[in-house]
Amino acid sequence: MKRQKHITPVFVLMLMLASSARALGQPERITAGTSTTLDAQRERRAVQIFLKDVGGVITRSAEAMPATKYTFAPTDGEFKGVRTFGQMVKHLAATNHILAAAALGEEPPADAGDEMGPEAVRTKPEILEYLSGSFAHLAKAMDAIGDQDPAVKSSPISPLQGAAATRLALTVEALIHAFDHYGQMVEYLRMNGIVPPASRP
Repeated sequence: MKRQKHITPVFVLMLMLASSARALGQPERITAGTSTTLDAQRERRAVQIFLKDVGGVITRSAEAMPATKYTFAPTDGEFKGVRTFGQMVKHLAATNHILAAAALGEEPPADAGDEMGPEAVRTKPEILEYLSGSFAHLAKAMDAIGDQDPAVKSSPISPLQGAAATRLALTVEALIHAFDHYGQMVEYLRMNGIVPPASRP
């Protein structure tokens, strides 16, 4: 099997802790002529690299599944009652939107529902568009890492509450959640005889 060349969630957490002066309670260094600290710039760059990687493999995997298989859900063994492929991708996107909104100090999108996404979004093209928009929303939140305004909001779907709910932490949480679902997407693809794009020669 081709070796995956992707950053793991554990690596990102280590990177976040190692590079974040705020997380360690150390003094921040100001870069002349900028509104953010040098540490914030490094944090932003790290998560932006991870977003490009994770967003890319997830989008390509969602594109690889035929539209007729978006209603597929395994039923054998312990799979009873799990989401269909389409529902899983929509859930992933809805969570991106909810956590990005919190990171930007916004109210959660009304149509994100209880992490299920808009009821009107049903077809493969609609779900792919919703997914793309969610990664763009997350990118906007990452661009704001280091900015003081607007204030970050805690999200009821996140264990990060109060002072722990920072832009960096919420965007990293979204990426870890997305990467977790990527593993499930890979399983669904292979169950339908489709080699995930990241595993192809």
